[in-house]
Amino acid sequence: MESMRDINRVMEREIAKGSCPLKLDHIEFRDYSYQEITSKEKLLEVLSYLLRIGDFKQYAGKTILNNVYMDLRGKKPVFKRTKTAMERNNIFATIRRYAKKVKPQYNGDVYLETVRCYFDMPQENLEKCRYTYQGNETYAFLMSNKYIMALYTHCLVARKEAAMQDMQVESFTEKEYEMVRLENVGEVLFQVLLLDNVCSDDGRIYSEYVSIYLIGG
Repeated sequence: MESMRDINRVMEREIAKGSCPLKLDHIEFRDYSYQEITSKEKLLEVLSYLLRIGDFKQYAGKTILNNVYMDLRGKKPVFKRTKTAMERNNIFATIRRYAKKVKPQYNGDVYLETVRCYFDMPQENLEKCRYTYQGNETYAFLMSNKYIMALYTHCLVARKEAAMQDMQVESFTEKEYEMVRLENVGEVLFQVLLLDNVCSDDGRIYSEYVSIYLIGG
């Protein structure tokens, strides 16, 4: 991985070319962060939703191009954006084969983790990005591929750094704390940064960074 200094330089160059100056402020874990996936069918349903395919293809608006998905190249995870539903269907097929290979038991060993990534942006720029989609207020940010991938790297690094912090969330079980610390995580089955649905929480803008973990192994 490039150094964060190099990545920040890339972001500054892309801002100068016209990318929105959206920057990661911090990430948060809350009582919504962990959900157990209890069956193969539920796993495939969650993957379909995250990839906006199948029964969830109606969620694939124009801003889906901003999402960053995990794919596999051999055994190595790669992170990329997609342009077509066919690409997302191919990712679905790849992850489904991978899940079959690692043989989850669905007895408390598969979890969905949802982390909120909160972003900063100058107010004058933010107002220009506000719009209404399907009756809901949201945001659309014009960003280059290099900028989005650099922003994703910031989210990925922030998640790894969170594993080393003594984080306290009142409702978490010890098992959930282990996942925060990335302890006993045998496999990362899938990850995605959902930039197609950027939301507002008391004036703070955020998107969701979602991971599916296989525990143990």
